[in-house]
Amino acid sequence: MAVSVRDVAALAGVSLGTVSNVLNRPDKVAPGTVERVQSAIAELGFVRNDSARQLRAGRSSTVGLIVLDGGNPFFTDVARGAEDAAMQKGLAVLVGNSDESVDREHTYVDLFEERRVAGLLISPAGDDLGRLERLRDQGTAVVLVDRRADDEHFASVSVDDVAGGRIAVTHLTAIGRRRIAFVGGPFGIRQVTDRHSGAVAAAEASGAALEVIPTTSLSVLEGRRVGEEIQARPAADRPDAVFAANDLLAVGLEQAFIMRGSIRVPEEIAIVGYDDIAFAEAAVVPLTSVRQPAQDLGRRAIELLLAQVDQGQGTDQLHVEFTPELVVRQSTVAER
Repeated sequence: MAVSVRDVAALAGVSLGTVSNVLNRPDKVAPGTVERVQSAIAELGFVRNDSARQLRAGRSSTVGLIVLDGGNPFFTDVARGAEDAAMQKGLAVLVGNSDESVDREHTYVDLFEERRVAGLLISPAGDDLGRLERLRDQGTAVVLVDRRADDEHFASVSVDDVAGGRIAVTHLTAIGRRRIAFVGGPFGIRQVTDRHSGAVAAAEASGAALEVIPTTSLSVLEGRRVGEEIQARPAADRPDAVFAANDLLAVGLEQAFIMRGSIRVPEEIAIVGYDDIAFAEAAVVPLTSVRQPAQDLGRRAIELLLAQVDQGQGTDQLHVEFTPELVVRQSTVAER
């Protein structure tokens, strides 16, 4: 049977209130009494239940983080940045992976609500933010990560993905590519939509053709599937460049082209990815990619969340937007 505060009080010969003061406000208790209570705690092996204490107090030392894809190293880096910043403030980060599923995201939101986390960081899988609005209205701090908020009552940390898409396709047209494919999806994910919008603007500005090849997820397997589909086309019907909505898709495309050996990268098809994960530089043909400051996103999100906790929900929330940058490698510019 677990040792209780009542057991400690009985052994030390003090009241429950005195034990509570020793645990939480020892400066209010006489030194001799503190020593007696601490001796009883050590003898009984008492361990305080911080979770229960925090729930009674209506606060928590944990923060929830829901990411779109736990298998994507980009979100691992976001989580690392958030964790580093949170630990400096004595907080722990609990991570949930929605796997790009709205239903799964809702399950995690409900779970974190039940745990009464101090706040929630989330990269939403869709545009329906009803559950997040309810959480916010109940007083829980919410920060959108890798997604700018449309609602001014949500704080957000994001990257200008429209600019990122424009940068990617502008680079491809600058190296002479005219038949460009945008590979990505599902389009219910805002980041995909924004990157596509930037790609369209850049293609129209240069007069290049832009084809859309939708995917069901942002995964390596989907990239391979699209790569095989492109290879099955007659050479004259293939794009001469691909802008993939993230690096995992781009890596899958490259694998499909190289494993068959029928399409040379970048001579026949140049490839640009997005995120600049570690795998991008380590790919067989190092991948040109649009870089996002992943750890900075996580760190800044924690800062906004804590500011929201301190200031309450009554003020307009802050929006931090980073500017992406292009990292050029051999998947678009072959070594001479």
